[in-house]
Amino acid sequence: MSYSDSIDIESTPEKVFAIISDLPSMGRLSPENDGGEWLEGITGPQEGARFKGDNSRASEKWTTVAKVKVYSPPNRFTFDVSWHRFPISRWEYSIEASPGGCRVTETWTDRRNALLRKQGDGDGFVRAEFTKDSIRQTLEKLKIHCEPPNQ
Repeated sequence: MSYSDSIDIESTPEKVFAIISDLPSMGRLSPENDGGEWLEGITGPQEGARFKGDNSRASEKWTTVAKVKVYSPPNRFTFDVSWHRFPISRWEYSIEASPGGCRVTETWTDRRNALLRKQGDGDGFVRAEFTKDSIRQTLEKLKIHCEPPNQ
């Protein structure tokens, strides 16, 4: 299962890419991720780098590990997320230059197996629906963060 959404931003692809790939600061954009830290002495994004992400929703808190799969400034940033070594998701960001700025597309792919999907989707919570809204919120916050304020 996969879902994508896009937004047009009046900013350079380079600026947008720098913000998207700054995983320790992702908490300023994401309604679920609270940031985190690069692992194994890595200080920034690069292919193969691993990142411990701190997450929360309502009263729940958990950590995940992300591994950067594609780091291609200023156009593509992709990382896979796992929880206790179980694949959870893949997040992909693509940035295309456009008149007046760029178009950013965020894609989430659910990589959970059937058991984890059943365990994670319960009590009225449906990960796919939550994530669709989460992506929209993240893109809108990214736009606000990247565009100059109205004069």
